[in-house]
Amino acid sequence: MSEEEEATQLMHGQVKWFDPSKGFGFIVSDESDVDVLLHANVLRNFGQSSIADGAGIAVRVQKTQRGVQAVEVVRIDPPENATFPLPEQAAELLGEDVLALPLEPARVKWFDKGKGFGFANVFGRNEDVFIHAEVLRVSGFADLDSGEAVALRILNGKRGRMAVQVLAWESPESGRS
Repeated sequence: MSEEEEATQLMHGQVKWFDPSKGFGFIVSDESDVDVLLHANVLRNFGQSSIADGAGIAVRVQKTQRGVQAVEVVRIDPPENATFPLPEQAAELLGEDVLALPLEPARVKWFDKGKGFGFANVFGRNEDVFIHAEVLRVSGFADLDSGEAVALRILNGKRGRMAVQVLAWESPESGRS
């Protein structure tokens, strides 16, 4: 075991807040009273550029002179209070097993957090895929960047294709890590 591995420990908690524009946020630990710094680079190494407030998270942490910092994201879980969206097209999702849908590789065209939605393009297909902010939130994201690579589970709705789950392109669940 290397010195670095010895100096880190696995910690579970919830995201207190994360601000992509500032490049950091904090995790409230389940194991201690100390807030843990989560830097954007550590999150990007996991394959995400943002994370939803309240999301469950498992990280490897290290004690430094400036406090406890996350050095590796191991797992991200959607916020516990997440409820699935019920925009008109997503209502048909109820009763359907989301995990049975195939993962499709896509690139974010644009996402506007203020408007609460955005679009992505699946590789090899012309039509846009609608991404609702609530789907993003229950998937564990706070925001998406234009050009960001993601894996989507998609339903065909009355108004076109709609994402019902968003995964980081390089997450273990997408099989791309």
